[in-house]
Amino acid sequence: MAAFGKYGFISPRTAAAAQENPFSNQLYIPPLLEKSGVSTDISPLSLVVQKGQHEFFSNGLTDTLGYNGSILGPTIRVRNKENVRLQVQNSIDQITTVHWHGLHVPAQWDGGPHQVIEPGEVWKPDFTINQQAATLWYHPHAMGLTGEHVYRGLAGLFIIEDEISDTFALPRNYGVDDIPLIIQDRRFFEDRSFAYVRSMHDIMHGVLGNFLLVNGGLKPYAELPRGIARFRLLNGSNSSIYRFYFSDDQPFHVIASDGGFLSTPVGVQELILSAGERAEILFDSGALSPGDRLRLLVDQYSGNTYEAMELRISDKRAEQQEVVSRLREQSRLDESSADRTRNFAMETMSSGGRGMGMMGGNRLAINGKKMDMKRIDVTVPLGSTEIWEVENRSATMMQLPHSMHLHDVQFNILDRNGQFPDPIEAGRKDTVLLWPNDKVRLIAQFLDYTGIYMFHCHMLEHEDDGMMGQFEVVG
Repeated sequence: MAAFGKYGFISPRTAAAAQENPFSNQLYIPPLLEKSGVSTDISPLSLVVQKGQHEFFSNGLTDTLGYNGSILGPTIRVRNKENVRLQVQNSIDQITTVHWHGLHVPAQWDGGPHQVIEPGEVWKPDFTINQQAATLWYHPHAMGLTGEHVYRGLAGLFIIEDEISDTFALPRNYGVDDIPLIIQDRRFFEDRSFAYVRSMHDIMHGVLGNFLLVNGGLKPYAELPRGIARFRLLNGSNSSIYRFYFSDDQPFHVIASDGGFLSTPVGVQELILSAGERAEILFDSGALSPGDRLRLLVDQYSGNTYEAMELRISDKRAEQQEVVSRLREQSRLDESSADRTRNFAMETMSSGGRGMGMMGGNRLAINGKKMDMKRIDVTVPLGSTEIWEVENRSATMMQLPHSMHLHDVQFNILDRNGQFPDPIEAGRKDTVLLWPNDKVRLIAQFLDYTGIYMFHCHMLEHEDDGMMGQFEVVG
């Protein structure tokens, strides 16, 4: 067992002994947080950032952070064109923020590092939903603290529905056949505390765990009615890249990416998501029998393979028995509509590389610059359409993937390494994976709101180390 300081890390074998019966705990479903439905009810949706303790193993508790509980947060569910008022209370002893990842909102309510909530303070964002149905999420975004706070438990889903999504023949019974799955990996010290240490290796490669959490639990099970089930997948890890698949290579269909529905379901046997990316999938258990069991499996880019959860087929019949054939016709932005093209190099420097060594201040940078709250990196005219050409310019000796996230907008991928994106990446996106030496061209419209927003690597240790910049929309 590798040792660190006065503790050793828990190995999966040690933890297996502490978790006597894997797949014995039912999947935790985060509660819904939504308006009451009464037209006169104008009370805000309340989130409390708080400390807690959570039992991951049977012989010890882990100190955690959560929204309205010990770990994770409720699933916020709203509708397009709905006014959303929130009240976020910071009850911990550090600053925090709450960023609405994927939402198109005014800059003052974006929840980036500018919107700090001091200990004991309350933040009251108030905005109107102005985008199509999608599975988004929320998490902290304070400078230098994002990785630690997410690792300790601060994350939750944010679902938008609309009149068009209402017409699709899709599972929509939340927690029964419409199931949220927040996937994260963690490592623990022997005293059961989170092993978040930010060594040089962790900064460069991300804090990669050796235990997989599903909605905050280890190896849960879920019962599925026979027929079509919908899973809303979030790679909520700090830095991991995951490959999702089912035991026996059972097929499934991808119906949505970060920013909403695809035009048609895409049949696959596996799905890759980098940190911060989401997808909605449909799984058809109609050919299985009551009592059958299968596993959701997850490969981690670092080399681990996990049996994430067990799915148990019940004798109940699902409301939906066929995979929907058509979804939302998406109009992609055309390259000819772009007002300008910008270039961004996500740079990983090795010792001596371009004069910036590993012990220097620019080991992780965008266009050679680390994040500076006082500097605006890009000025974007309101109403413009832009192409952002993003390249993972890894050093020869430090071949690292990156995950580029843009606040405020949903973009289309024009091409990846000169090739049209695959059908899953052809939808609306706010986060995109770049393998070493990849070049991806994105096109986005900057509409409705002025102000300062972020663009950054969503591998959180990279972000916290300065792989982030600011763009200001001006009008």
